[in-house]
Amino acid sequence: MAEVNDWNSKIIAEFRANDGKVGGQFEGAPLLLLTTQGRKSGTERTNPMMYLADGDRLLVFASKAGAPTHPDWYLNLLANPKVTVEVGSGTFQATAVPLAGEDRNRMYSEQARRYPGFAEYQAKTDRVIPVVELVPQN
Repeated sequence: MAEVNDWNSKIIAEFRANDGKVGGQFEGAPLLLLTTQGRKSGTERTNPMMYLADGDRLLVFASKAGAPTHPDWYLNLLANPKVTVEVGSGTFQATAVPLAGEDRNRMYSEQARRYPGFAEYQAKTDRVIPVVELVPQN
């Protein structure tokens, strides 16, 4: 787990130092930082992830690269849907709302069309990869 946290911390630092722009495998990809509260520890945890803008909506995908289990950040937001989102140089509070049915399927298909790795992730797992809308709080 230390490797993942180390990798994430480097991306997070680069993201924050460059108004949301990073190099490496995420260069040019739409990237945001999502901060959730640990469902067991209560500790805030920040994860870099690709997102899809659908009009005014921002959507993230709990792919975990096609692993058989959901990522911890997704389980955390199910327990506490109040999250912090950083996009570019902006930060806002949001409520995480998992999509269902046709809306989920349409949005996942669009992400897979734009970034074929997401189609590979879904093909690797039996679980339906969740799609989550980040709804800004007023």
